[in-house]
Amino acid sequence: MNEKIFIHQKGKERDVDIKTAIFDCGKELFSAKGFKKTNIKEIAEKAGIGVGTFYNYYASKEQLFIEIYKKENEKLKHRLIETLDLTQEPVQLVGRLLRENQEAIQANPILKEWYNRDFYKELEKHYRDEDGRSMDSVREFFLELLRSWKRQGMLRDDIDEELLPVFFDSLVCIDMHKEEIGIEHFPKVMQYLIEFIINGLTKPKHQQ
Repeated sequence: MNEKIFIHQKGKERDVDIKTAIFDCGKELFSAKGFKKTNIKEIAEKAGIGVGTFYNYYASKEQLFIEIYKKENEKLKHRLIETLDLTQEPVQLVGRLLRENQEAIQANPILKEWYNRDFYKELEKHYRDEDGRSMDSVREFFLELLRSWKRQGMLRDDIDEELLPVFFDSLVCIDMHKEEIGIEHFPKVMQYLIEFIINGLTKPKHQQ
């Protein structure tokens, strides 16, 4: 499908294909109003199409949001790769990765939605591939990093590779509960947890 439509968006008028118009208008509305307060009728109206036409391209609002989220998440991953020094010591590198990841999420209303606990429960089931694994780009980057360290002999031999994603998920889960932990203590607690986990996963220098 490559039909073109003429849309007015953010002060600009342009010719775009319908799927791009839906994507761009959905992103603008999700960013401004949030996922729950945005509906398909609004997206269709902003894109200059009928609701029925929306369903020719996306099966649901969730599917559209996930496509937008994945694109934003992939852009974040590339930015992190470009700015991180992969030769840093593991504790410093992972600490910086998680810190910059969180700062970017807080600055991006699309990515920030994912860390709304109520929203996460509603949408998480839609955001899995056929094997049930998360498709989060930053999470995958973290796992690639750990697997690279494992190949280099930097990780302990007794660590099951299937556990590696759980460490990242645990840190994200803790971050989602920072208010219960206490905002004033959370940064230091997180710093120590990263240090404990990475030091616990890696071998002492003389054994690497």
